[in-house]
Amino acid sequence: MRPGGRTSRTRAAVFDAAMAELAEKGFAGTGMEKIAARAGVATSTVYRRWGGLTGLLQDLVDEITLDVQLTDAGPLAADLAQIARVILLLNRHPVHRPWMDAVVTAAVHDPAARQVLTRTIRRRIDGTAPIVARAAQRGEIPADTDGDEVIRMLAAPFYYRMYISGEPITDDLPDRVAAAVVAAVQAGTLRRTH
Repeated sequence: MRPGGRTSRTRAAVFDAAMAELAEKGFAGTGMEKIAARAGVATSTVYRRWGGLTGLLQDLVDEITLDVQLTDAGPLAADLAQIARVILLLNRHPVHRPWMDAVVTAAVHDPAARQVLTRTIRRRIDGTAPIVARAAQRGEIPADTDGDEVIRMLAAPFYYRMYISGEPITDDLPDRVAAAVVAAVQAGTLRRTH
């Protein structure tokens, strides 16, 4: 349950300020004092509520991460393409992409940012991997298919283009990647190893 009234307004102001600071200065240049000043609240309020930048950032990420209801209707290729289209939309989202850029950039050198990114990715895998398990229950893929690895393989081409190669993420990429992942699954290459 989200807080209401003044608490809700304070929270929204702090989140807006944090987003602006991250967008302008990146993770390393963002400080709690700067966020508090920009939000028009006492620094002690921000520390009391979040403890530090990592706690604030995790709460911010949890707040702005788009939760999308997946239909999970099968076949697996269609379900994976749906997840891949969500990744495509997140890449183009005006709020989601800037925080992701800031956290990914910082995570290379900052353990606190790495922790936020790791938890966020884990949550996303936990939310989508059950689709793979249900495809296995339908008998569509091998029963011992590693759902986590399927989701990692599905997401990898998008993040590779976003943060490594700079290649465009085209509208046809979700269907192409989903088909490639399903081919790998059906070939038995993504089975659990333990």
